[in-house]
Amino acid sequence: MAERLRIVLAEDNYLVREGTRRLLEDSGEVEVLAAVGNAGELRDAVRRLRPDAVLTDIRMPPGHHMEGTEAAHAIQAEHPGIGVAVLSQHTDESYAFALLRDGTAGLAYLLKDRLGDLEDLIRALRAVARGGSVIDPQVVDALVARRTRTVTSPLTALTPRELDVLREMAQGKTNAGIERSLHLSASTLEKHVNSIFGKLGLAEEPVHRRVAAVLTFLREHRD
Repeated sequence: MAERLRIVLAEDNYLVREGTRRLLEDSGEVEVLAAVGNAGELRDAVRRLRPDAVLTDIRMPPGHHMEGTEAAHAIQAEHPGIGVAVLSQHTDESYAFALLRDGTAGLAYLLKDRLGDLEDLIRALRAVARGGSVIDPQVVDALVARRTRTVTSPLTALTPRELDVLREMAQGKTNAGIERSLHLSASTLEKHVNSIFGKLGLAEEPVHRRVAAVLTFLREHRD
């Protein structure tokens, strides 16, 4: 079994907070070091406990606006090695862009439905703890559906299979994971991935080009 992941959990609703804590700890894969109810307590807990990752709601006291996003930026500025996954009820890509505007490393934007899929949630937490990035597939689907109706979008240049690969990439899956999901050979997947990067005009970035492919659309079409 992989080493248990040490996290701090932030959620202002007591029942949701304790329910999520129990789910994560009962998995045997996660140790919840602290469960707090607001952004100030979250930042304090991170300073004291130095977790591998943070799981936070996007809205918390005092303003119930985007305190989780603001806390994520502050935590990464103070502790660059700590990953942060933000839970949100918003499929609008502008919220994801607000989180990822300064970079994608160690950040995830997940919909709250992800609490119902423990395996996916833990996979996302492990990804950000390693410095990876994850965007919820429902957000990607909404993004793809909207952009494919926009004539000027670079997405119109992608084939249906390339769009399938892009959705899988945005979930933080490895090449092996995408090959299994889409029943592709390694060589075929490599051709699709290179084609996507080429059509989107992405530079040769060593680590985060996959999520950068999705962020290309966020940046081009944000309000």
